[in-house]
Amino acid sequence: MITLVLSKVPEGLRGHLTKWLMEVAPGVFVGRVSARVRDALWDIVQDGLEGGTALMVSAARNEQGFEVRNVGHRWEPIDLDGFVALRRPPANDVASDPVKSVMPRAARYRWLNSRQSD
Repeated sequence: MITLVLSKVPEGLRGHLTKWLMEVAPGVFVGRVSARVRDALWDIVQDGLEGGTALMVSAARNEQGFEVRNVGHRWEPIDLDGFVALRRPPANDVASDPVKSVMPRAARYRWLNSRQSD
C-alpha cells in the first residue's frame, strides 16, 4: 500500500496518477500497486513536479513497516540506525512571523478581563 501526497503540481500529473491510485483528498493518493509500478510512478512524479512537492509513504520490510520518499519538501527523512524520522528545517529557514494565538478573540477578551478583576 502506498500513500502519495502532492502539492503545487500540474493537473495533468494528478490526472495521470488517478489511473493507478485513488485521490481521497486534493493531492492525496492511496492505492495498492506492485513495487515495479510504485517505482515507475515515483519516477513519473519526480519528472512532472515542475516546482511542486511530493511525499510518498510505502510499505517496507523494516522495523517501522514503511519507507518515506520525498522531493521538494523542507522536512527530510533521515535514517537513525534503522529508524526513519523527519528532520525539521532549521529555525532560521522558517518564516519569522510570530505564531498566532488559537484562542478566539472573544474568549481572549473575557480571559483578559477576568484577570484584571482579580
